[in-house]
Amino acid sequence: MKFKLKLWHLFITFCITLIIIRFLTIVKLFSLFFSYIILLLTDFSSALNQLNFELIDYFVSGVLIILLPLIIFFRFKNLKIFQGKLDFSSLVIGTLFLIFIFSPLISNSHPDFQKNIGLTKLLPPFSNTIFLNFERNAINKPSGIDKYVEIKRAVIKYSFDTELIFVDSIHVGKKILYYQNQNTFEISIDSLGAKQMIPKLDTRFFLLGTDEFGRDIFARLIYGARVSIFVGVCSVFLSFMIGLLLGSASGYFGGMIDLTLNRLTDTFLSFPAIFLIIIILALFGNSIFVVIFVLGFSGWMSLFKIVRSEVMSLKQKDFFISAQMIGLSAKQLLMKEILPVILTPVIVNLVYLFGSVILAEAALSYLGLGTGTNHPSWGSMIDAGQNYLKDAWWMIFFPGLALVITLYSANDLGQKIKVHFNPQLRK
Repeated sequence: MKFKLKLWHLFITFCITLIIIRFLTIVKLFSLFFSYIILLLTDFSSALNQLNFELIDYFVSGVLIILLPLIIFFRFKNLKIFQGKLDFSSLVIGTLFLIFIFSPLISNSHPDFQKNIGLTKLLPPFSNTIFLNFERNAINKPSGIDKYVEIKRAVIKYSFDTELIFVDSIHVGKKILYYQNQNTFEISIDSLGAKQMIPKLDTRFFLLGTDEFGRDIFARLIYGARVSIFVGVCSVFLSFMIGLLLGSASGYFGGMIDLTLNRLTDTFLSFPAIFLIIIILALFGNSIFVVIFVLGFSGWMSLFKIVRSEVMSLKQKDFFISAQMIGLSAKQLLMKEILPVILTPVIVNLVYLFGSVILAEAALSYLGLGTGTNHPSWGSMIDAGQNYLKDAWWMIFFPGLALVITLYSANDLGQKIKVHFNPQLRK
């Protein structure tokens, strides 16, 4: 019997591989988690002050990297969705959703981290740089809140680190001398002893190079994927809710309601969506939630047309008329009689819409109207890279490649779902 890779193999293999590669980080993360629990029990107010989204993000990633493969293997691997054949499209989409969950563990640096730009900017792929790091003396171990903060600093990556210095070379004698761009700097060993700090020399590897500010392209690509997926899923869900409700109301009630909603939909379809998007963004700004609202609000029309036509056809069916006669409410008719029947064309439309939304978000970021400067985006990375095509081709190549592969995979997956539920299209 020929062995076939399935989707659940991808999830388990990805998690196990990530555990092996980031084993020490995961151990430190659980040490941070238990340290936080102790702090919560001993100093509740300080623990609450330390809690933020970034910390929760790391904790969730650490717990799921252990639980997710176990849950899938022992509980859900026999589900139809996980038994699906693993082809290129499902591999890409599945990997993107795993990246969305485990971004803090996959990336070894903060996407906005920059330091000593003169040494780290525009480094090509597979570059190594030397850095000097200062760690607390192990003889004087901190306790309480200080211990928690020390562990947190070792685990969570920040956009700036005052105790890390990138150098060209270093010389240690009575003083520590380090060199940056032909400039010499010195640090007194006595001052480090007074601060109970120990200097350590290490290297940082940039898999995909760095940008014009010395930021890691790989880290920005990983977190950019998270932004794209979050915007895509939320926008598609908003479009789904609007299209489903309006399409069901139009097809079910008919008359003036149908006429009004049809004319409203035709108006939106005739008006260029980009102008509507730009107007809303100009009025409310370009935060990530405004972008989600704009893209979701401008993408429901095709779903409305599908739902409306399906509902109008279902109204004439015997099973639907029987359901009406036994007294089912409009809500019950929608959930029990309409939605299960129209689910196939709706799912196909949503998959296509997901790819379109990711492209639209990238286009808005390229124009400077995307999710803002607080979040890395593939579109903004492409925008920045176009100014360095000659000197730093990797700045535009890798985000562009990620965008093309994601769009191809989303559209190919939608086509395969369409063929799966309509075998006649295979001919």
